[in-house]
Amino acid sequence: MFLDAPSLDSFANSLWPVLAVTKKTLENYVGNYTRNISPELGQQSLGKVTKAELIEVLSPLPPQTQYQTLMCVRSIYREALYRELIEESPVAKIKAPRITVKPQKFLTWEELNSIDFGYQNSRIRFLALHGLRWGEAVALRPEDIFDGKVHITKSVHGATKSKAGVREVPHLSEYCSFPRYQKSVARALNPFGVTVHSLRKTYAYTLKSSQVHVTTASKLMGHSNPLITLKIYTAVLDDETDKAGEAMVDYLARTVAQRSLQAI
Repeated sequence: MFLDAPSLDSFANSLWPVLAVTKKTLENYVGNYTRNISPELGQQSLGKVTKAELIEVLSPLPPQTQYQTLMCVRSIYREALYRELIEESPVAKIKAPRITVKPQKFLTWEELNSIDFGYQNSRIRFLALHGLRWGEAVALRPEDIFDGKVHITKSVHGATKSKAGVREVPHLSEYCSFPRYQKSVARALNPFGVTVHSLRKTYAYTLKSSQVHVTTASKLMGHSNPLITLKIYTAVLDDETDKAGEAMVDYLARTVAQRSLQAI
């Protein structure tokens, strides 16, 4: 290791303006670094931080936070190696934690439509009926709605999340403006155990219930990979299981009846 390397804080702060990542990723990196790395290791020389020290700092963090913080530190040391400020990275051989993603709860449109969310009603219903990501909704303007469609071409961060994010969806409820931050809408949803992002699942489930094919639904949701949509389409609610049972009983009864008629 080079002993004259700058402190971890100094190098990280100089790196943020030039790091080749999206604005959202950068915000994530800066936040995780500031909260989880800087207080313990920020003043140490970049070349003196050890693998053991990093593991000690990372280990107590929840798996998701630990993973995001680890990705941030890996980026910092990758850039340090590229600039020849260090000879080896202490983070290179630290294993990323396994992330277990639990199925996210969502409300069906029938459930959502029966709830009074107060002054957030129009915003919540707009998101649930059009499947917009929050950043897309913030960037939406009245002139983006025409010919019976909502034309999604941008995000508050500039471009949409991916090329597939540029899309048109059927216009189903009155336009309403969205604030830059989603806290007020999140507070309205929180008592019902759902999040702002879960409204996209409501939209997907509504498409499924409307017999919209999964490949079409994928385009309407702006998914670059239809398998992402398929995961939502394969979600089965309790009442669907009951309906499946009723349908099978009905089918078997009709089959028996038809055989009885043929035997006469």
